[in-house]
Amino acid sequence: MSRPLPPPLVRRVVSVPLALAALPLLLATLPVWILTGLVASPFLPGRWRGLRLLWFGVVWFACEWVALGTLAWLWVRSGFGRHLAEPRWQDAHYRLMRWMLDRVYLTARRAFRLRVVGSGEPLPRDVPLLVLCRHAGPGDSVLLIRTLMSLGRLRPRIVLKDVLQLDPTVDVLLNRLPNRFITPHPSVAQDVEAAIGALAAGAGPGDAVIIFPEGGNFTEHRRSRAIERLRGLGHADEAEKAERMRNLMAPKPGGTLAALAAAPDADVLLVAHEGLEDLSRIGDLWRGLPMDDVVEARWWHVPSARLPRDADVDAQVDWLFDWWGTLDSWVAAERATRSR
Repeated sequence: MSRPLPPPLVRRVVSVPLALAALPLLLATLPVWILTGLVASPFLPGRWRGLRLLWFGVVWFACEWVALGTLAWLWVRSGFGRHLAEPRWQDAHYRLMRWMLDRVYLTARRAFRLRVVGSGEPLPRDVPLLVLCRHAGPGDSVLLIRTLMSLGRLRPRIVLKDVLQLDPTVDVLLNRLPNRFITPHPSVAQDVEAAIGALAAGAGPGDAVIIFPEGGNFTEHRRSRAIERLRGLGHADEAEKAERMRNLMAPKPGGTLAALAAAPDADVLLVAHEGLEDLSRIGDLWRGLPMDDVVEARWWHVPSARLPRDADVDAQVDWLFDWWGTLDSWVAAERATRSR
């Protein structure tokens, strides 16, 4: 089981100064990093990969500076944190979040020449949304949340792994908004489902509850282990469906069903993408980040009236697995198109 994180005050005493020191240190040693990027780039896939990653890194740490300074200012202006839960200050935090995601996205688009192509029905704002997304690393999360905020003008409510709180901006900003950090471990599954249910229960029009039903990034080992687990629990039908999926792992239905029960008026948005795989660790960015490429995204909107809310649990699980098969087929088709 993962070790528990230090309390918020303890980790922020460490993480905030480190994040603030990173930018001056990076700028002071910039000639060294430029030389390293020049030397390394010919040996890496993608044109001038080292220098383009350096460009992105400088912008990232500059955004951390702006974000942490703005968060401190908002804390003071809101009565030293006493009024942070009021709509006025919540909206201010969402604006900061949207600004930072836009800066990161636009820099990635320019530095890496990544073109994102999305398709699907218009995003509704008159009802709560439960967003069920394929999970393949942090890149998909940033892309999805930025799309919901900048294109759909939605307020995300995100279910995230607790380890992401080691980043100070994520830690401070997202803990001031209605999000849930969870420990992804089977022994705390009921607590995770309760947290997701509570998050969905508080959602209103314009809110988007973001869930990653697979529970982790795709690997062949995790895929096989999920299939064997389903067989061991006697869920032969689900195991067969999961075995037919070659690009996605079997979804864990507990959190999704908890959200459906807690938000009876919510619509569902199912999201798949292709092009941001194999980026689950920082080291993956060095060799695996796509450059001069296209990232495809696709979403499907299911209105509340068409959801199996009155069906038994088995029928709801079948509904989720069938949709996951649809996402898997779409990813397979996109990969086939790319390989031509």
